[in-house]
Amino acid sequence: MARKYFGTDGVRGRVGQSPITPDFVMRLGYSAGKVLVAHGAKQGNLKTGDRPEVLIGKDTRISGYMLEAALEAGFSAAGVDVCLVGPMPTPAVAYLTRALRLQAGIVISASHNPYYDNGIKFFSAQGTKLDDAIEAEIEAGIDAPLTCVQSSELGRARRIDDAAGRYIEFCKSTFPNEFDLRGLKIVVDCANGAAYHIAPHVFHELGAEIVAIGADPNGLNINKDVGATSTAALSNAVLANKADLGIALDGDADRVMMVDGNGNVFDGDQLLLAVVRSRLRRGPVAGVVGTLMTNLAFEHALSQLNVPFARAAVGDRYVLEMLQDKGWLFGGENSGHILCLDKHTTGDGIVSALQVLTALCEEGGDLQSLLAKLELYPQQLINVPLSKGFPWKDHPAINAAKQQVESELAGAGRVLLRASGTEPLLRVMVEGQDAEKVLAAAEKLANAVREAVTT
Repeated sequence: MARKYFGTDGVRGRVGQSPITPDFVMRLGYSAGKVLVAHGAKQGNLKTGDRPEVLIGKDTRISGYMLEAALEAGFSAAGVDVCLVGPMPTPAVAYLTRALRLQAGIVISASHNPYYDNGIKFFSAQGTKLDDAIEAEIEAGIDAPLTCVQSSELGRARRIDDAAGRYIEFCKSTFPNEFDLRGLKIVVDCANGAAYHIAPHVFHELGAEIVAIGADPNGLNINKDVGATSTAALSNAVLANKADLGIALDGDADRVMMVDGNGNVFDGDQLLLAVVRSRLRRGPVAGVVGTLMTNLAFEHALSQLNVPFARAAVGDRYVLEMLQDKGWLFGGENSGHILCLDKHTTGDGIVSALQVLTALCEEGGDLQSLLAKLELYPQQLINVPLSKGFPWKDHPAINAAKQQVESELAGAGRVLLRASGTEPLLRVMVEGQDAEKVLAAAEKLANAVREAVTT
């Protein structure tokens, strides 16, 4: 179904440009509120006279203040009560929405994007991404005139002061009671984002000595040269502090990368395999979901473990949808989104790191010995700027270049072209066992795309 505003992960864009403007976000809140009121009445979730109640969290972008106020106004005008928690990781909003029995959770964040972007995404009462059908209903009402319920029916707002503490305890509960992190020195990179006041406490309270970086947000430095998308800062800090390992989150803390004591970076595929191997010690794993970007070596490693594997479209919501369809529990992306549905309803960077640390406690040794069991095939990703609406799928020159590269790889690799769901980019990916061939093939294909786009 074609969408006007919603993308793969809510509504996202440049602040001050449509749709991330105060008037639009107020109308978004109003439309979402009206839909929630209607669904609550239809499903009998609300008693007569009760109002739906939603939770709003945000990351540390300066625009979050403005957008939070606009959302609050829209929900209030629709007769919906609002709980405000301030800066809070995306998975924390999912957890708190479920724990507090609220009708929905809303996150103001653009995840790993720079500070000048922002977005709005929704969670259901169950702590999962909102159904496509409900998102479509919300979108259909955004352009309608904004009115207001009677004054006696306006929504109220309240602040939840202990939200961070609640979530810290939840994260710790996903780590086995028989283990602790004593003796480990861990660098935690919070990306100057939503977990700056949470992640260091979680790992410290489990016994680790903590060095925190990227934990001084100023509204403008989220994801800037730190975090899961800029792991050099973490590698350098691990080496400088002679730490045992490092953990990097992104701006809204739903993805994670890890670094060993030598500064080597391990991605989501390697972390997920460690989690799966850990779960196999306790019993069978029904299957694992990856994406079109998942490294071929990961698929081969699961085959050796006799664990079924399936690929979803890129995006954690599509991984989650396939997991739910198949009744499986584990999935993720190489970018660091990892889903452990036996622990949480959504991807959670802190919880995922704790599952890897559980595997480390079980096996002993260090992170290098644990995670190097999956040797990834060389994979080259090149982003090519792409104007909105450009017909790249049907472009003859792009298709011809893709076919030629696939022929040159001779079945010893993969080629993938896909448009980003969050940025105006075409992602060109080539993967294979020969690093030089992979790099040459990716550059050749990316150059062909650039030429096609500019002519």
